[in-house]
Amino acid sequence: MAQELLFNNDVKNISINNRRYLGNKYRLLPFIDNVLCGVKEDIDSLADIFAGTGVVAHFFSKKQIITNDILYSNYLCHVAWFFEESISLEKITDLCSDYNRYTPTSENYMSKTFSNTYFGSKACRKIGYIREDIERLYKNHHLNFRERAILVTSLIYAMDKIANTCGHYDAYRRTIVPETELELRVPNVSEHSFVNRGNLCFHEDANALVRKIHPDMVYIDPPYNSRQYCDSYHVLENVACWEKPEVFGVARKMDRENLKSRYCSREAAEAFQDLIENIQARFILVSYNNMANHGDERSNARITDEEILSILSQKGKVKTFSARYKAFSAGKSYRPENEERLFLVSVQ
Repeated sequence: MAQELLFNNDVKNISINNRRYLGNKYRLLPFIDNVLCGVKEDIDSLADIFAGTGVVAHFFSKKQIITNDILYSNYLCHVAWFFEESISLEKITDLCSDYNRYTPTSENYMSKTFSNTYFGSKACRKIGYIREDIERLYKNHHLNFRERAILVTSLIYAMDKIANTCGHYDAYRRTIVPETELELRVPNVSEHSFVNRGNLCFHEDANALVRKIHPDMVYIDPPYNSRQYCDSYHVLENVACWEKPEVFGVARKMDRENLKSRYCSREAAEAFQDLIENIQARFILVSYNNMANHGDERSNARITDEEILSILSQKGKVKTFSARYKAFSAGKSYRPENEERLFLVSVQ
């Protein structure tokens, strides 16, 4: 349980689920919990290797957690929530309070690059100032690695709350919107390392990672279709990495070639086969949406049910579960028959 903040009460808190994210499993946590009711007591460690926001890992945070994501922005959020390093919540809260009160007037990378697209010019100046200052404090050893990650996480969540989008950054609304104030909030994290003892956070290819880890369970929630997450969240990735790259096009995207996932391509089934073959765990839980043949071409699932079952059956005994739900989307892809399926494998 995260420590309740008793200082600087002008700064509010945020929870891990307070973020708009495609494929977010927060509403499906009771379903996942119910599916695992027969094996939970046999699981001491869980690896969430396409962790996204980290809500599934957080649900099992009483166990040892291993998280992984190809996006650095998600990785920093995982470090904030799960990493085994002590931090000062008082320091974090004071900085968030200072940032919220300050109104920068100088132009910076963010304002020159993104003003009046996903954010107004005032918000962009503030985002750029805050991100630059976080990096300055970290390089001068005033912040440790996890404190830096917590502040970047706070910034990412604040940006997401006011972004002039439908919930992702593939495009922005062209209509003029009023300038919205950026407000940093403190993530509900523990400041003591012993709460997260043994947790590991990775930022690498999932197929490579599973060859190196040995958890009791691996949870797999890969991209389902051709829509690359690096296209949907490139602005947040840009701010998290803070390398200030050149951007191009109306959507102001940087080069993302190294962030493309095979699971969004015609190679998805082949990648999935390689992943499953090399997992070293007693249980595997796969989450996969049934949008095959139900969405438009870009929304169609890249791996069929027949391929999933064939590949998983080679690893062990498979049980299949399904639940209907309305997934987070840009508002065009929901169908009444939309289902999330869970495939639970007892490895033999």
